[in-house]
Amino acid sequence: MLFEPDRGSAFTLSSETYGDAIVVRAAGELDYRSAPVLREHLGPVWATPGMAALVVDLSEVAFCDSVGLSELVDALQRSEAAGVRLMLSGVHGVLSRVLSITGLRKAFEIHDEPGAALRRADADRPAGRPADGDPCPAP
Repeated sequence: MLFEPDRGSAFTLSSETYGDAIVVRAAGELDYRSAPVLREHLGPVWATPGMAALVVDLSEVAFCDSVGLSELVDALQRSEAAGVRLMLSGVHGVLSRVLSITGLRKAFEIHDEPGAALRRADADRPAGRPADGDPCPAP
């Protein structure tokens, strides 16, 4: 999915499935123009049967405004309602600072990169529930 804002870089999203986890990679600027694109992209993700974890990789997000942050909070609320573990990875720069200042850093489970998040989800998997697929994608 591609969204061309009037300024800055294009906002792109891609998704990959790793067993019962999905990694959504975002790149560009997550702002008032692109937040609806993220919401639309996550729609089918929430409908994925058997999904236990969702990792949103933000390592290539250059900017995030309050609307983008609100979309991440909405994703957190949807994940809690759906019983899906939401993890963020690659949080850096302004987004990291904003999450800290607002106290939201404690609300999100944050990992350095998607592979670390998937390994943690796999390690925390309840006994008797098999892991499907490779839990450690390349960054």
